[in-house]
Amino acid sequence: MKYVVTLILVFSGSAFAGGSLTPDIRISSVAMGYDIQYRVYVPAGIEPDEEVPVIFITDGPMYIQRGQVAIVLDRLIKRKKIQPVIAVFVDSRNPDDLFENRRNDEFFCNKYYLAFYIHDLIPAIEKAYPVQRTREGRTILGLSFGGLNAACFGLLGYDTFSGIAMHSPANHPVDNLLPAYENEPRRPLKIFLSTGSPNDNTAANRKFRRILQEKGYEMKYIQTREGHNWANWRPLIDDVFVYFYGDPTDE
Repeated sequence: MKYVVTLILVFSGSAFAGGSLTPDIRISSVAMGYDIQYRVYVPAGIEPDEEVPVIFITDGPMYIQRGQVAIVLDRLIKRKKIQPVIAVFVDSRNPDDLFENRRNDEFFCNKYYLAFYIHDLIPAIEKAYPVQRTREGRTILGLSFGGLNAACFGLLGYDTFSGIAMHSPANHPVDNLLPAYENEPRRPLKIFLSTGSPNDNTAANRKFRRILQEKGYEMKYIQTREGHNWANWRPLIDDVFVYFYGDPTDE
């Protein structure tokens, strides 16, 4: 497998007063048949022989720009609210034409997109960064259709990811998703699910919550009074990281 650019490992420095955020890294995906770019946040002070958990975030540029995730991680890690975690911000836009967004092709339980993570992206991250190399060390996060993608990875890729985090998942393009969670055996997953109240797939996500509770999934559910927007999602970013990487005795 040949990568388009050399992967960069940075363990210190940066404009985020702690961790570092790489420039765009471009990878040639065998599974998808095209190039995909991503950026990586690395906490300050990580040693090359450490093994820290890693979270993969779809719609990565939005989480960086609108969610300010690198700043949130710096703050939470500095205050010891969470353990250090490496974050991979995956960009669904065509790196040669940023106006072309491929998320609708990638996020609807696309087995080839999951294969991209398993065979292309995760090996590249494990080669370049000191991350845990087991499913227990990996989480996938997304919003809207990205939340749908996280739910799909929970069903299809639970042997690769142990955590799935969903901000306002828009599950309607995959009609059999909720029935699959209801009727198939419970997967070994830890789940974060949030939804807003107005115009945010609220009824469907309440049903999703009920199904997950009845199946006995380990889950944190939050409902806000905001809609399908960043006023809803931005305040919940802390909650995601504290839930997956905080000290459970502090809750």
